[in-house]
Amino acid sequence: MTNEKYILSIDQSTSGTKVLLVNTRGQIIHKCSVSHTQYYPQAGWVEHDPVEIYENVKTLLEEMVQTSAASQDNLAVLAITNQRETIVVWDKETGIPVYNAIVWQCRRTSDNCQELKELGYEHLIQSKTGLKADPYFSASKVKWIMDHVDGVKDRAREGELLLGTIDSWLIWKLTGGNVHATDYTNASRTLLFNIHTLQWDDDLLELFCIPREMLPEVKDSNELFGVTEDPAFPFTQLPISGIIGDSQGALFGQKCFEPGMAKATYGTGTSVLMQTDEMVDGTNGLVTSIAWGMNGKVSYALEGIINSTGDTIKWLKDQLELIDEIDEAEQLASSISDNQGVYLVPAFVGLGAPYWKPYTRAAIMGMSRNTGKPHIVRAALESIAYQVKDVIELMQSESNIQIKSVKVDGGATSNRFLMQYQADMLDSDVIASEVAELSSMGSVYLAGLGVGIWKSTDEINKLNQDHELYRPLMTSDVRDKYYQGWKQSVNGVLVY
Repeated sequence: MTNEKYILSIDQSTSGTKVLLVNTRGQIIHKCSVSHTQYYPQAGWVEHDPVEIYENVKTLLEEMVQTSAASQDNLAVLAITNQRETIVVWDKETGIPVYNAIVWQCRRTSDNCQELKELGYEHLIQSKTGLKADPYFSASKVKWIMDHVDGVKDRAREGELLLGTIDSWLIWKLTGGNVHATDYTNASRTLLFNIHTLQWDDDLLELFCIPREMLPEVKDSNELFGVTEDPAFPFTQLPISGIIGDSQGALFGQKCFEPGMAKATYGTGTSVLMQTDEMVDGTNGLVTSIAWGMNGKVSYALEGIINSTGDTIKWLKDQLELIDEIDEAEQLASSISDNQGVYLVPAFVGLGAPYWKPYTRAAIMGMSRNTGKPHIVRAALESIAYQVKDVIELMQSESNIQIKSVKVDGGATSNRFLMQYQADMLDSDVIASEVAELSSMGSVYLAGLGVGIWKSTDEINKLNQDHELYRPLMTSDVRDKYYQGWKQSVNGVLVY
């Protein structure tokens, strides 16, 4: 019989939910996952069912009990990392959501955000939050629910409703409705949180017509958030800690503990984050976010948000049916020696950093009669590398820090063509973690720090983490030619 302790991590992402069991050496012992339904009520709208998401969490935890070493006696803590900005509004008595979760990708509030810009509120918003007046973030989504769902505005004023990002929703459900809380990283993505005062901001709440009483308490990521008390949950009185948004979780999971360390997480979209420790004002398309709060201190990060990366490859598979499986993209892209001037600008829901053009739409440029399936697939993969380069170059310029290497994680790191092309485009080393679940590992490390499994980040740095190194091989002339073609293609869709 062993006395070894384990950490459970819930990774609630845009496409599905995964639960990991991790030991105190930072090794993933077991994992299980399930997808959830994507709802597209109108063009550019994206929703999830928060009840389905929570039921999936319970199902996965039951599966973990049946298929792993996890038990009531050997679990030390439960951690949560989550898709950020996606927002839920629910009845605090019944726990029933008043509407589906509106997902970060959803562009239904583009007109509202444009109106705020035209009325001159963009500077106010950016100066307080570090973010843009963009439908990507949570506040305008909440306002949409308040304005368009019958009775919600009155019920909110009467104090009957709560709101939160997915972490907050899960914490509330897991604790049996006893805890309504979030962490600094998730709060900082709502467009309602002042990253200077570290408080919900009255001016922003008034601007978006959101009662303060709806909002969760904000805590450090490694604080204790409560214990599991849902009678349907397989583990009772399990401490909950290590709460962090997925991109910041990957930054911590990649052990980017020092200023100037950067990572890119490839998911449905891609988040490029550079740890700055102190606040650096993001301009020209970058945003300033909170990297994490830990032991009473908040650290900051610069971020570039890319809307469509993994989702672009999913589009090749599901809509165009150019590939049957995602893995086929690498083979097709590698089957031709170059892109023959074909570029795909994946502005399916607008362009994120550094352009921030929500109304721009996607296009394939440079096709000829000889263009075939491999060229379009290659153009889709290359578009991911170009977009990351756009952001990294701007980060270096804004921070005056030369980034010598970029740590990467997420599902796309298994695509060797993309990883090599990314190194070639950046002209720097790309360090691809062989652990795909870096967001989860960030939450695990923070939870472990929270309950005393590890005493410091120095101890976490000593834990082994396998990786694959990609070094740039492309000449500068070829790199410049390809990248110039990309910039011309982007300009083409911007003026369309």
